[in-house]
Amino acid sequence: MAQQIGFKCNRGVVRKNNEDACFVIPSKDVYIVADGVGGNNSGEIASSTAVEEIASFVKENDIESCETPEEIFAFFTEAIDIANESIYRQSLKNLKNRGMATTVVMAYIFDGNGYITNIGDSRAYIYRNGLLKRVTKDHTYVNELIDKGVITEGEAENHRQKNVITKALGAERGAEPDFYKVGLEDGDILVLCSDGLYGEVGEEKMASLMKHSRSMNALSTKLVDEAIRAGGRDNITVICVRI
Repeated sequence: MAQQIGFKCNRGVVRKNNEDACFVIPSKDVYIVADGVGGNNSGEIASSTAVEEIASFVKENDIESCETPEEIFAFFTEAIDIANESIYRQSLKNLKNRGMATTVVMAYIFDGNGYITNIGDSRAYIYRNGLLKRVTKDHTYVNELIDKGVITEGEAENHRQKNVITKALGAERGAEPDFYKVGLEDGDILVLCSDGLYGEVGEEKMASLMKHSRSMNALSTKLVDEAIRAGGRDNITVICVRI
């Protein structure tokens, strides 16, 4: 189903290390982005563990036998649970890794649909006919305030606690991801990214870059370069998949 794939991961301008990770499995049409949190190099360990554990599960198990949305989401729930357990166990084993965790957003493309799983504030978008639409909902403190009508989306952009995430992989003994099923059309671009991209580049600007991009590798590079130009205050990761 995926016609063309591009991806890029960059440390950004400000951060000393890169706590983002990504993994693409074109043969299975599975794509994963993770953004780690934690002191020292714990965020790096959490994000790399997440993508490695999920990728191993996808490669070692028969996702093709999953035919219904329920079966597909049960498959990814198991993958998430294994990754969560691995990160949580590592955080307990080593004092300097205590409290490490990671966001995860992943997509599986099958039979004309995108099956999206997310936990944290890494996002999935669909670009279609000049419009960019966000698929996922951020698990953040400010998003809870928006949902409750306490603040507006505009106020959330400059809120001093806008980076506080309320759910993450490995933070607790159990993980509670969200699942989405979206219909895909020829020419759509599916984008997975960490907050280092959308925190610097507005959705209108992202859409304008997508409008003129034929190559997904070139688009991934353009998006990352734009985030760096805008300040690059965080690690930046993006996967672009043309349907």
